[in-house]
This record gives sequence, C-alpha cells and structure tokens, in this order.
Amino acid sequence: MNSSTVEVQVPTATNVQVNNGLLTVDLSDGRTISVPVAWYPRLSHATDDERTQWRLIGDGRGIHWSALDEDVSVDNLLSGKSSGESQMSFKKWLEQRQS
Repeated sequence: MNSSTVEVQVPTATNVQVNNGLLTVDLSDGRTISVPVAWYPRLSHATDDERTQWRLIGDGRGIHWSALDEDVSVDNLLSGKSSGESQMSFKKWLEQRQS
C-alpha cells in the first residue's frame, strides 16, 4: 500500500493593521484575514499608537505587541480562535493600566 504525506504549509503574517474595529493580517500566501478587535481585549483597550507597535515573531507565525503583552498566532486567526485570556487575568492587566 502506498501512502503519501501531505505537508500543510501554514501561511505566515507579512503585515498587520488594527483599525475600524478589525485586526487585519496580510498572509504570505496572498490572503488577508480580518477578525474583530473585540476578540482580543488588550487590543480593544489599547491606544491607536500601541496598536501600531507590533512585531512579527516566530518567522511570521505570530504577532506580538510589547506594550500590551499580547501575542496572536496566525494559526489561531485561521482557526477562528479568539483570545484565551481569562477574565481574571484581563481584569488585573486593565487595573494595572489604570494605575
């Protein structure tokens, strides 16, 4: 019996924008994916300046916002998964920002 292995290539992020209530990510395979910023409460509560201060991590497999301590993976975006942060963790982070 012959079996073949199919190698699935998950695209990587090439550019990121956060505006008009959307997180929009350009992918290496030519697609652009957008999800609601509300999926990521830290991004939702960030300033416009903080939202523009992102960098690609893992050769584009993820996006990191240092000022927000937020990471978003391309795999989770493609899978439709929102932030997995607990309400308690987010509340603590928000309280620290307001101090």
